[in-house]
Amino acid sequence: MKVCNFACKNNLLISRVSEGIKGIGLLDKNLKGVRLINAPKFIVDTNVGKLVKWLRIMGYDTLFFNGSDDSYMIATALTEGRVILTRDTQIMKRRVVTSGRLKAVFIQSDRPELQMRQVRDTLNLDCRFRPFAICLECNQPLLERSKQQVKDLVPPYVFQTQSQYMECPACHRIYWRGTHWQAMASKLERFMTG
Repeated sequence: MKVCNFACKNNLLISRVSEGIKGIGLLDKNLKGVRLINAPKFIVDTNVGKLVKWLRIMGYDTLFFNGSDDSYMIATALTEGRVILTRDTQIMKRRVVTSGRLKAVFIQSDRPELQMRQVRDTLNLDCRFRPFAICLECNQPLLERSKQQVKDLVPPYVFQTQSQYMECPACHRIYWRGTHWQAMASKLERFMTG
């Protein structure tokens, strides 16, 4: 069991479903469950990889592409309705991007804070969309867990001092609102005001 030191801020039910459906949870009887609408999904090129963590912290569905075949990244973005974030000028020259069929953002800075501000401003992102609702490692929506459910999974001090816990259903990491969470929340606040 891997353990991380921060937790989800809200209890929004979210689910990954078919291509092109994005956003916050809404009940859809045709899909017999929750679907996501009105929120961008991302695929982040390796050359701006630090954006992955911060977009996930904000609650955005974000894939990390660390391959060398840009065609695969583009196909994934098209199939899943994702916005590409990259510093690769060759991707920006592709017809699928220049025609507007695929949304891509050319990231101008090497500095992660400036990259994040550019993405926020260019796409009008809400840095408080669904903070701390997605696993930082595997991009899966976190599930709320009771204190008793995590008793044997967290350090004793954490169990004594914390009351809210979230778990990733894929990698089983446990998250709570410790000092790491507080530091990331402060940095998110700086993204909002910077």
